[in-house]
Amino acid sequence: MARDKFFYAGLAGFAIGIFFRSFYDFGAIFWQFLIFLAGAVLVAGFISRNRHLVLPAVFIFAVGLGVGRFDLSANRGIAPALETKIGQTVLLEGIISAEPDERETTTKLTIDPASSTGRVLVTVASYPEFSYGNKVKLRGKLEKPKNFSELNELRQFDYVSYLTKDGIGYVMFQPVITLVASGEGNFIKEKLFDFKNSFLENVGEMIPEPAASLLGGLVVGAKRSLGSDWLEKFRQVGIIHIVVLSGYNITIVAEFIMRLLAFLPRLARLSFGGLTIILFAIMTGGSATIVRASLMAILVIVARATGRMYEITRALLLAGFLMVLHNPKILVFDTSFQLSFLSTLGLIYLSPIIEKRLGFLTEKWQLRQIAGATIATQVFVLPLLLYQMGTLSLVALPANLLILPTIPWTMLFGFLAGAIGFVSQIIALPFAFIAYLLLAFQLKIVTLFAALPFASISIPYFPVSALFACYAVFAFLKFFGSKKRALQ
Repeated sequence: MARDKFFYAGLAGFAIGIFFRSFYDFGAIFWQFLIFLAGAVLVAGFISRNRHLVLPAVFIFAVGLGVGRFDLSANRGIAPALETKIGQTVLLEGIISAEPDERETTTKLTIDPASSTGRVLVTVASYPEFSYGNKVKLRGKLEKPKNFSELNELRQFDYVSYLTKDGIGYVMFQPVITLVASGEGNFIKEKLFDFKNSFLENVGEMIPEPAASLLGGLVVGAKRSLGSDWLEKFRQVGIIHIVVLSGYNITIVAEFIMRLLAFLPRLARLSFGGLTIILFAIMTGGSATIVRASLMAILVIVARATGRMYEITRALLLAGFLMVLHNPKILVFDTSFQLSFLSTLGLIYLSPIIEKRLGFLTEKWQLRQIAGATIATQVFVLPLLLYQMGTLSLVALPANLLILPTIPWTMLFGFLAGAIGFVSQIIALPFAFIAYLLLAFQLKIVTLFAALPFASISIPYFPVSALFACYAVFAFLKFFGSKKRALQ
């Protein structure tokens, strides 16, 4: 249909414009020239009565809009008042505007200074503890973030852009920090984070580490580090996506929720599944990452339940467009967005095809469906993971097949344990015990597979050209398969 061509041309052009501008800056004159060129092509089409020029005009116009939209956000996080103080010891007062990111020995705080618009990422000791909404005073050296090399010095990580996508333009390391006041943040977010912290305290009193930290990441997206050793094991085994509540994780979990609700009528299944994801996103604090992942997860629910792949693809692309329109830097610099988008595509298109070829697997415990969903998402995100992390897990499939079926039950009993713990820990203990057994099983599987000498191999350098080539092949196979089915 003609409308579809314009729709896809517009979305593709907008994405290409943002992608191009993420790496190259030719000034505002460039996107203005593109819009002028699009107008000229459109006028030429009308004069010559050549309708074939309308589509290229739409595409060029969308590219110009994409470049222009990125230009408007290019200086996000930059504050003129702070630019003059780079490298100096400064005194700042501000509010902690995001949930503290707890690491092994340090905590990272996102500070919104009262005197400027630029956010500051502050690294402090783990104690004393601070929380969202605290007003604090800082005295330390103000610096600009710097890019750094990774993967054997073969590729540079654009840490500056990674931070500026969240409005962070400055960093401070181990400043002198004092608490001024509490309760200065958004009231709803404060209550959500308070609930989360109390929930984690309940869990921590009943479940030992590292199982408690793993459960916190699974259930409420807690930013508490498992430690570098455990994180490395999870990477080697290819199960890193369950450590934190990432978009990849939520997409998988959404699929399992729908499988668990398979006994319900379709409308009830869709309604209850969507409501569960929405409540889950709210409970975890409703961060931008979780909202994006939850939206895509709901699209998966609708697609798999109705079988309307064509319509759901347009909805997915439109959702992605709105997200990128809101914050254009996530297209290139937000891995969570990329994983969410790709894993959703995998579940929509590849998972049903794979399931049909897994007839040798039993349908008990939804094993065949879980295997199909796991393989589909693993295949679709593998090129991106190789590019981002440079590690290829050779045991990812068996590890995922063993662990993922236990994730929904772990989340269920873990949530019940933490929630009932507000009333009585004695009543909550049986639920905590079951959750702990499941968590201990998951950690044991990770330990066993990570100990294998062939668990993973390192890919020192996976070039961006190979990344695009892989997804170009996926797109070609999808197009070829659609054409083949249309001719049958």
